Amino acid sequence: MKAYIFPGQGAQFPGMGADLYEKSEEAKELFEKANEILGFSITDVMFNGSAEDLKQTKVTQPAVFLHSVILSKTLGDSFKPDMVAGHSLGEFSALVANGTLNFEDGLKLVSKRALAMQKACELQPSTMAAVLGLEDAVVEKVCKETEGIVVAANYNCPGQLVISGEVEAVNKACEALKEAGARRALVLPVGGAFHSPLMEPAREELAAAIAETTFHKPGCPIYQNVTTTAVTDPEEIKKNLMAQLTAPVKWTQSIQQMITDGASLFTEAGPGKVLQGLVKKIDRSAEVASAAI
Repeated sequence: MKAYIFPGQGAQFPGMGADLYEKSEEAKELFEKANEILGFSITDVMFNGSAEDLKQTKVTQPAVFLHSVILSKTLGDSFKPDMVAGHSLGEFSALVANGTLNFEDGLKLVSKRALAMQKACELQPSTMAAVLGLEDAVVEKVCKETEGIVVAANYNCPGQLVISGEVEAVNKACEALKEAGARRALVLPVGGAFHSPLMEPAREELAAAIAETTFHKPGCPIYQNVTTTAVTDPEEIKKNLMAQLTAPVKWTQSIQQMITDGASLFTEAGPGKVLQGLVKKIDRSAEVASAAI
């Protein structure tokens, strides 16, 4: 069975999407439509901007979403997923790819998500840290015992977990995790504590926008970050998407479940190859590929 997977924030790179724009008339139309919807020329930033320009929150998330969605749309008849999943932001790309959301609604939600997360980040100093070389249970225990708000946020692959929370709590947890035997516990250069309780104001804002958006019956199941199981009911998809901003990204568990359910090839649609690397770390025998027109 063919599984398509969609990357999240951090996969962006200068010049992303320019080749799609030049090669495909359909891609060109969708990029121009995106400029119209967003009210600024995101194509200018994607094709000609620097890495620094692409780091702006209002740009990063829509840029990664657009690259993923437009790439999958230009694959034509060869794009026939049996199942989809997306890492954090990538879940929105996956929902357009399997027909749950239309292109316009998906982009509007991603833009709202980016701005709501930016606002939440400004309310309280917060951060994330990558923890390498420890069992998930050890990381969870240290977070629980650390004073302040700090939680396990991204289960990327065995031995690679990201924690998220208040700056002081994350720093304290990093020290405790090193003492517990972590190979590395490294604070990341991110704007805030994504997938933690500190994103509650953003979750509320995004949930209101999701509630007003039409979700269609998908063409194939999506394995959502929150539940890790195959979901096809539009109302359930909505509920899980609303919970996503304050809940952990269970990527390891989602990929394991997809393999159990018959996934034989994981094709990454979007910028970079990060997810292919994670899939191989989760299951060395899994076959991975990059989508390309």
